[in-house]
Amino acid sequence: MSKETLPIKQSPSIFDELEKARTRVMERAYEIFAGNGYTVGEDFNHWLQAERELLWKPQFELSEKDGEFHISVAVPGLEAKDLHIEVTPEELLVKGETRHEHSEEKGTVHTCELEGGSLFRSVRFPRKINPEKVKAEFKNGMLTLKASIAEEQKAKAISVVAA
Repeated sequence: MSKETLPIKQSPSIFDELEKARTRVMERAYEIFAGNGYTVGEDFNHWLQAERELLWKPQFELSEKDGEFHISVAVPGLEAKDLHIEVTPEELLVKGETRHEHSEEKGTVHTCELEGGSLFRSVRFPRKINPEKVKAEFKNGMLTLKASIAEEQKAKAISVVAA
């Protein structure tokens, strides 16, 4: 399989997407709390269960070399067309949807651990990047991105003119 280049959306902020995901998890955690008879003291476990049910947080690696961040994200079972990438100078957001359906052609399914769901992974960069210089490729279930580190703004001396 050849590498596919993926489009990258430059966003002013990915805060709205993070907030939507947090809200979905919070609502599901409350449903779990209510379903367990409003038992106090299990808040954290309810939250973790809701995250596992609603969001797939794929594993990733972030490294730096030659003025670039290199990010690898393991997304087996997805195709390039299922991935959506947003980037700001501070963060990367990878989203996608997985689907798993049973059909009559398969016959009787006795056991199935395959699930569909929402992939949602945000990565905060250690230093700012240039969003216009981010490249993403996808091959064999591995998303690889290269992000050029932004040049640091140097202090500029300004002379004061007497009025």
